[in-house]
Amino acid sequence: MNPQAYFVTGTDTEVGKTYVASALLYRARQQGRAAVGIKPVAAGTGPDGRNEDVEALRAANSLALPERTLNTYRLDPPIAPHIAAREAGVDIRFAAIAAALAEAQAQAGPGGLVLVEGAGGFRIPLGPDGDSADLAVALGLPLILVVGMRLGCLNHALLTAEAITARGLTLAGWIANRIDPDMRRFEDNLASLTGLLAAPCLGVIPHGLAGGPAAAAAYLELPEPTPQSAY
Repeated sequence: MNPQAYFVTGTDTEVGKTYVASALLYRARQQGRAAVGIKPVAAGTGPDGRNEDVEALRAANSLALPERTLNTYRLDPPIAPHIAAREAGVDIRFAAIAAALAEAQAQAGPGGLVLVEGAGGFRIPLGPDGDSADLAVALGLPLILVVGMRLGCLNHALLTAEAITARGLTLAGWIANRIDPDMRRFEDNLASLTGLLAAPCLGVIPHGLAGGPAAAAAYLELPEPTPQSAY
């Protein structure tokens, strides 16, 4: 069995894509599977030159990956990646990202799980080869959608799901991440998403959960394997 591979996207930036991706990796590890996540494009570094999303995935991975596989393009300012790349004189190319994915899959091996975490939302521009949606098409992966549960999430989730379908991609599942503990009518909104999104809900993560992504793994299920997710 080849490793399962998915593209993790979100309804917006700051909705918990890295947190959820890390939790999914821990979930796979709890099942005794090799699990690796990569962040091809990361914008924003600290004084030590590290990106916190990349470091979170590194901690959740069951295997150590080469740095360029784990994070192919690292950009210093925490701004839109195509702007940061232009200022740095860098072209973000999909072929390099596809090569990183292939390496991650080879490392994970049969029965493993590989996650590719996107940058920002589904349509964030990246560079000459297109935006994040174009990258998902180029990689040919089914998607997992992280829905940041806050006012406006219904519109954002439905538009993102529509954009995924319009590109001939598969939405393998979605995860509700409760980023706003004071969201009004949370249960009603959750029920609306469950009825309107044509994909299974893979879990609901409570706000402020102690134990971080490793603890959040208990609230998640992995998608059912499909021919598209294993190659």
